[in-house]
Amino acid sequence: MTLTAVPSGAELVSRAEELVPRLRSHAVWMEENRGLHDDVLGALRESGLLRMRVPLRYGGFESDMRTTVGVISELARGDASVAWTTAVYAISTWMAGLFPDEVQDEIFADPDVRISGILSPTVQAVPVEGGVVLNGRWAFNSGAGHSSWNTCAAVLVDGDRQPQPVMVAVPLADLTVVDDWHTSGLRGSGSVSTVAEDVFVPDTRVLHMGPVLAGRHGSERNSDRPLWRAPFMPTACATVGAPALGMAKAAQEFFTERLPGRKISYTDYESQREAPLTHLQLAEAALRTDEAAFHVFRAADLLDSKAAAGETWTLEERARVRLDLGAVCRRSQEAVDILSSASGGSSVYTDVPIQRIERDMRTMSRHAIIHPNTNLELYGRILAGLNPNTLYI
Repeated sequence: MTLTAVPSGAELVSRAEELVPRLRSHAVWMEENRGLHDDVLGALRESGLLRMRVPLRYGGFESDMRTTVGVISELARGDASVAWTTAVYAISTWMAGLFPDEVQDEIFADPDVRISGILSPTVQAVPVEGGVVLNGRWAFNSGAGHSSWNTCAAVLVDGDRQPQPVMVAVPLADLTVVDDWHTSGLRGSGSVSTVAEDVFVPDTRVLHMGPVLAGRHGSERNSDRPLWRAPFMPTACATVGAPALGMAKAAQEFFTERLPGRKISYTDYESQREAPLTHLQLAEAALRTDEAAFHVFRAADLLDSKAAAGETWTLEERARVRLDLGAVCRRSQEAVDILSSASGGSSVYTDVPIQRIERDMRTMSRHAIIHPNTNLELYGRILAGLNPNTLYI
């Protein structure tokens, strides 16, 4: 058992803030090379930020959701791909804490372990004696190239029985990594595909998703810990909403940095900073960023308060966190779009960060679980008294 001093939430957010210049210095390299820089990976490890969702007994911090959101949004001010990958690591690390304790002993032998994961069950799991055999391909496996473990969803196919979604814990060494991440945004996340070919997974490393989504899991030692009393989907949704907020903040910072000395071409304005239009644009973007922060921290605070009290979640509360995720994405993208459109023709050059932020934001907003319209529709169904049209709530 490893016990370490647990930093406060404010301390961890401060550590993330201190990394922002370092992340920005590697941002172009990470985009061009489609993966995280070794210096960034080292900085994440040295800062302890990868331990936020690791159990205390393994040297982790069991940080609450408000801290996790604060840290990831700060990292996004430095680079969206780093923040997105850290968010995926945080969710997958939390998921690893749901597996039986003997599995956790193996996974968390290194408290700074990097665990990636996929929620979409695109791989088939066939039961065999003592476990299952996996075959298939997972796309969008963010950070897999720098990970040691994967917690990924699969479909359990067992004869004539109804197929069931399961979550499996698999060493990355058992999978084939396919370098196919050629995209317009979040390029540094290295969200490559991974392939399972006749990969055996023992029963202890297979969780049925039904119980997981209902709040039941295989760990005895984590069962009374507040962090793992939180439901899976609200936990995941609050976590992946954080990068959007950080991108909106970064867009405002980079926009205002470029204002001094900039004109508005083909007008009489010798200073863009003096133009009333610029004041309106900055205010509109700031308003949307504030609204984004409200939604992501509302979700985080609900998770923390209900986990601490051990309260049962209502269906409306679960759907509202999905609403918050859609809202933080929509408002953040609106803020970025306002500032990007006000940045002029010179902003299309690759050394101007706001064009990368705009592409990263649009790429993130297309994620199936994040898309604003999907989340708003789901919440509206619940308000209308209908059943949800998804298990992922």
